[in-house]
Amino acid sequence: MGIVNVTPDSFSDGGLWLDPDKAVAHGVELARRGADLVDVGGESTRPGAKRVTEEEELRRVLPVVRGLAAEGVVVSVDTMRAAVADAAVAAGAKVINDVSGGRADATMVKVAAETGVPFVVMHWRGQSTEMDALARYGDVVGEVVREVEQQMEAVVAGGVRPEQVIVDPGLGFAKTREDDWALLARVDAWARLERPVLVAASRKRFLGTLLADAQTGELRPARERDAATAAVTALAAAGGAWAVRVHEVTASADAVRVEAALRAAR
Repeated sequence: MGIVNVTPDSFSDGGLWLDPDKAVAHGVELARRGADLVDVGGESTRPGAKRVTEEEELRRVLPVVRGLAAEGVVVSVDTMRAAVADAAVAAGAKVINDVSGGRADATMVKVAAETGVPFVVMHWRGQSTEMDALARYGDVVGEVVREVEQQMEAVVAGGVRPEQVIVDPGLGFAKTREDDWALLARVDAWARLERPVLVAASRKRFLGTLLADAQTGELRPARERDAATAAVTALAAAGGAWAVRVHEVTASADAVRVEAALRAAR
């Protein structure tokens, strides 16, 4: 899953793809490099980010979704708003990727049920402005899997078919660096939910911390974390993940091929 952020404030590529034509061209290029689908988002969900209006999110997202769909790219829409999801699907999006898992907007589950498209249910405990304060766990793997399972049950009760659901552990969302590593180490723990697992680790803070300068402690800049992201991709693939969400596609697509070759050789 390649990322196209049409936002001015995303943590690693904010402002790069605000122009719709550039965003579409970038999405097409991601697909050419190996992305099976392209995730378009018009609202940053980095820690501390403030929400944009629904009108602004629609203005940013819809031209890009339409443009990519017209180019034959499979598009997912990254949104917490039901109205944006509904409009994006009407414009050609084939997946709804809601980082709140249907919690932020009371009508999102209804839209997911009515459209019938795959629906990503991510682990989420609150908005970006408060997420860091919510990173409190005893057994992070057990609790995160259980909370996602409960939300999956809630969306199914709301009319979403079980086979529509994709689950996401929500790396970096109400998680410490240690929590992120613990969840990555146990991708297999999600097998009991019997749903595809999306891993979104690309360029995130826990990688920047791992790669921090040994002398100064300064985090590795976000755009210099793609090699580490590709390593996570290989490990996620080996752990049985359905997809990874990444900014730089080529290295991760190659990592998936390497893992598949090793799997075949075994």
